[in-house]
Amino acid sequence: MAAKKTTNITVYRKKNHVNIGIIVFGAIFVYLIVLVLLYLTDRHVSAYEVREGSILKDTAYTGLVVRSETIVNAEESGYVNYFATEGSKVGAKTNVYTVSPEELNFKTNGEEESQDLTSEEKEALLVKVQSFGENFKDEEFHDIYTLKDHFSSVLESKSNQSRQAQLTDMLETEGDRLKVHKSAKDGIVIYSADGYEQIALSDITEDMITKQNYEQKNFKDNRKVNAGDPVYKLITDDIWNVVILLNDKTAKEMADIERVRVRFSKDNETAVASFQIYNTKDANLGFLTFDAGMIRYAQERYLDLELILEDESGLKIPKSSVTSKEFYIVPEDYLTQGGNSKSAGVLVDEGKDQAVFHTAEVYYRDNETGMVYLDPAVFEDIKSPILIKPDSSDTYALKKKKKLKGVYNINKGYAVFKQIKILCESEEYYVVEEGNDYGLANYDHIALDSDSVKENDVVFQ
Repeated sequence: MAAKKTTNITVYRKKNHVNIGIIVFGAIFVYLIVLVLLYLTDRHVSAYEVREGSILKDTAYTGLVVRSETIVNAEESGYVNYFATEGSKVGAKTNVYTVSPEELNFKTNGEEESQDLTSEEKEALLVKVQSFGENFKDEEFHDIYTLKDHFSSVLESKSNQSRQAQLTDMLETEGDRLKVHKSAKDGIVIYSADGYEQIALSDITEDMITKQNYEQKNFKDNRKVNAGDPVYKLITDDIWNVVILLNDKTAKEMADIERVRVRFSKDNETAVASFQIYNTKDANLGFLTFDAGMIRYAQERYLDLELILEDESGLKIPKSSVTSKEFYIVPEDYLTQGGNSKSAGVLVDEGKDQAVFHTAEVYYRDNETGMVYLDPAVFEDIKSPILIKPDSSDTYALKKKKKLKGVYNINKGYAVFKQIKILCESEEYYVVEEGNDYGLANYDHIALDSDSVKENDVVFQ
């Protein structure tokens, strides 16, 4: 048997090749795990998108209306019927009412074509009912009868034109038994009285404004009167007043106000009134004086109204987003630019006649005082920093600080303080100035809760 041949073959172990793809994938996987853990363990910040808006600050009141009013009394006894429509203007020598020895018989709606209320009349009645419901108090139960009389007056007025035409016909056919009375002067005719016609502003009390023991008597057609009884009221001046009751806080806030914008609840009309406060021993009375629009409310002794004290527009932000930060205030002429840099900063005296430039962002510029607001963090490593004025030997020691209100802008994924100037406020929101170079802009994103974030924090929304 032949001997086996030996071979000179060496067996090498197979090299392990590094798979770059697996390494990259593993690194990405670890990175994602870290991000997820950070997200789960970090405090999340709720964002709020800044939008343009406005806040209307108003205060509601019920006011007592005071006008130049004259009561006209009957010259003889009899049954009264009216020519002029209530709330209309009448001139001197205009027929206002007649007196007859007995009641006059008018055709009813059943004998003539009936008339429905117009949409405007229905809306006016609805507003009246809503106002009554919102302001009703148990101790003022008598107001129900005033409301009832108002409804009756409106419904009866639908037949006024027909009644006036019939009165005219009666004068031609039965003139001997009808005595016509004309208005003695120009004015607005009203068919009611309440005893406040001759009241002076100086005589007004809190009880009058709150309707204590208030009663109104309405004058209707075919009403029996005696000589000397009131038959109508004439308003003779376009100047009129509304008196409101103010609490001590509001009276103090409005002490320097001379004119105020008013919205009337009855028809949502607005007007500007002269304003004065009269402080009595028992109450603070606000006097609103108008020189137009009186005819719209000629039949009202009390008016529900709102004083529009603030109506500001700007950027609307929640109050919860607002914080404050302290800054060094520095004269603007100490700002400069360092070397080839376009960044703003200041020159700091570091001794041995050496001035070192430090970049310092301007957070706010006060054009009235000429001061700029710089972040104290820029100078925290410098003991008693002293600034050097460019191209001068003047120096300024950084000592004086002042706080600014602001919010945390999170547009870039981290919290940046932005100052705000508050224009007005409501219970939950501020309206702040728009267009400030150092403030907010429309559609900015800010931290909804300023307590949930600190400046320069990375923000997870």
